[in-house]
Amino acid sequence: MLNGEKKIAKPYRWAMIGGGRTGGVGYKHRLGALRDNTAFELVAGAFDIDPERGKDFGVNLGVDPDRCYPDYQTMLKEEAKREDGIQVVSIATPNATHFEITKAVLEAGLHVVCEKPLFFEEEEGEIIRELAKKQNKIVGVTFGFSGNPMLLQMRSMVENGELGDIHMVELQYTHGYACDELGDTNTPSQKWRVDPKIAGRTFVLGDLSTHTFYMSQLILPNMKIEKLLCDRQSFVKSRAPLEDNAYVIMHYKNGAVGRMWTSAVDAGRMDGHRIRIVGSKASVEYNDALGNQLRYEVQGEPSRILWRGTDYLSDDCLAYERLGVLHQEGLAEAWSNIYLKFAIAMDAKDRGDQETLDNLVYPDLDHGIEAIRWVNRCAESADKGSVWVNWD
Repeated sequence: MLNGEKKIAKPYRWAMIGGGRTGGVGYKHRLGALRDNTAFELVAGAFDIDPERGKDFGVNLGVDPDRCYPDYQTMLKEEAKREDGIQVVSIATPNATHFEITKAVLEAGLHVVCEKPLFFEEEEGEIIRELAKKQNKIVGVTFGFSGNPMLLQMRSMVENGELGDIHMVELQYTHGYACDELGDTNTPSQKWRVDPKIAGRTFVLGDLSTHTFYMSQLILPNMKIEKLLCDRQSFVKSRAPLEDNAYVIMHYKNGAVGRMWTSAVDAGRMDGHRIRIVGSKASVEYNDALGNQLRYEVQGEPSRILWRGTDYLSDDCLAYERLGVLHQEGLAEAWSNIYLKFAIAMDAKDRGDQETLDNLVYPDLDHGIEAIRWVNRCAESADKGSVWVNWD
């Protein structure tokens, strides 16, 4: 169980690029990084494309005014001059900027935490992989939902054979908050998400389903996709060619099949984020709206609910328990878990501790590149008329 004690020798000196007052995700990053104040310390930032607004925001966060920078280039240059300069940068900016900024941060000799989806092309991911290897730095990806420890319980159940052979993978991430185009123009954090020049080839496939796709990889690390077929729609016509709804069918190399439904036009839906893993003996289901429990169903037996924090859960699951049984955890704790793992990974990388890196389950650069492949394979299939495309 986690109780805030330090897992690394000293907190990392941390900065943000983006994540300012008008952003949609910055506070989640700060909740995650600063929940355990033994892991990160926010000391600098280039928080906003508007320098004055960014400085005012940073000061209100308690950052030294002299370390609230007008842009990330200035921040990297000036922080490099300081003996107490930054060691880690989180990138919370629109998709089209991720590659350029990640490359610059790595070249400055700093660890990176970046929003998803990482980049537009797998080739960009390979460039960053080589650069991160050269610089001996970590690149983490903020698949924030994946920090829920109950996903580790699902992983343990699969590994222990409690479900039998895995036959079906049911994935869903839907909501109804983009049922009309009004929010596309009135909300800054939504506007760029439906602009192909900034968002890339997809809307909900990149913005929503990449979370769920990574979570399925976390639960099923040994199951690889062989091919997939994607059918996508733009029900709000002004969003075309970007989709606001998509269905994906997957065939896995072990013979299992899977489906993903992702949508921002699931009218009336508040939280349709679900994962169901079906095996030859039993099934287990995660529902983000009920994130403190799992539904476990063994064929021929009554359904049962597994509760977060209870002693019958796996050691891997309980290791990232924070509040104890009977107390509800949520998204803030999930973000805190992945940021803590980022810190542990960075510390291990800095110390040359490969064993810790090999055994740490967290969303790393390799998973970020797999998410790029997911987005592009889905778009390729849909654009060719919803045909099967090979994963590799």
